Amino acid sequence: MTTTMNPVVHFEMPYRDRERAARFYSAAFGWQTQMLGPEMGDYLLVTTALPGHRPAGAPDAPFGAIGGGLYPLPADGSAAHPSIVVAVEDLRAAMARVVAAGGQVLGEPMDIPGVGPFVAFIDTEGNRNSMLQPSMGAAG
Repeated sequence: MTTTMNPVVHFEMPYRDRERAARFYSAAFGWQTQMLGPEMGDYLLVTTALPGHRPAGAPDAPFGAIGGGLYPLPADGSAAHPSIVVAVEDLRAAMARVVAAGGQVLGEPMDIPGVGPFVAFIDTEGNRNSMLQPSMGAAG
């Protein structure tokens, strides 16, 4: 059992129309958006808070607010639900813990340039989530 809590550092959810989603989250919540190209899966990266900014009444968090992103909704409707990304100190060790706890790791880790190695998993309830071993200096 791990003695360290691993924080949620990122979230993901699908989009049907990237430009419409960017406009919505920018207008509704003031989030900043960045549209990545096909080499990054046409991902829509979102920044939900600026460093040092915490609205009144928001809980204190050691890592600040989390950011996230949106991805194209697959044509077959798979992966059509929001998911979270958990930061871990050692991705391979965390993968072993997921399996030992009854979950399933989906494939091998992929390296996200400037961010770190990343892998998806399915928990015991059928939820698809991911783990990330942040590179030195990477922000969530």
